[in-house]
Amino acid sequence: MVSSQARKFVQERARSLCEYCHSPEYLNSDRFTMEHLLPQSLGGTDDVDNLALACSRCNGRRYNFMTGIDPETEMEVTLFNPRQQNWSEHYVWSVDRLQIVGKTAVGRATCHRLDLNDDHHNDKFIIRARALWPRGGWHPPDGDPCL
Repeated sequence: MVSSQARKFVQERARSLCEYCHSPEYLNSDRFTMEHLLPQSLGGTDDVDNLALACSRCNGRRYNFMTGIDPETEMEVTLFNPRQQNWSEHYVWSVDRLQIVGKTAVGRATCHRLDLNDDHHNDKFIIRARALWPRGGWHPPDGDPCL
C-alpha cells in the first residue's frame, strides 16, 4: 500500500499530470493511480522511484506490460519510463494539440500500447476532451513541445 506521503510526493513530482498522456488530474472525475513502473506482479515495490502518477485509462492499458511494438520499425522496445526518460524527448503534441505523437521508438510503442490517442476506439473520448481543455487554459501542459 502506497503511503499518503509517497502519493503526495509522486503527485507533486508529476505536476498532477498523468505521466504518460499528460492529462491533468484535476480535470478527471477519478483520483489518479500510483502506477508501478516495474509491476508488483513482476517484483516491483512501492518505492517512489518505482511509482508514476497515471490516469486510470493509462494504468489499465499499461497493465503489467514492460514492452511494446514500435509500429514504424515493428521492433519490440521497452515502454516509456518517466523515472528514467524525459517526456519531451519521446513525445510532441500534434499541430492541433489533440494527439500525442511519438518521436522515438519508445514513444511510438508507448502511444500504441497505451492507445494514447484512442486510435483503437471509435468514440475518440480523449480527443474530444483534449479539444475542450484549451478553452480553460488547461492544455497543452506548460513546457510540452508541439509540432
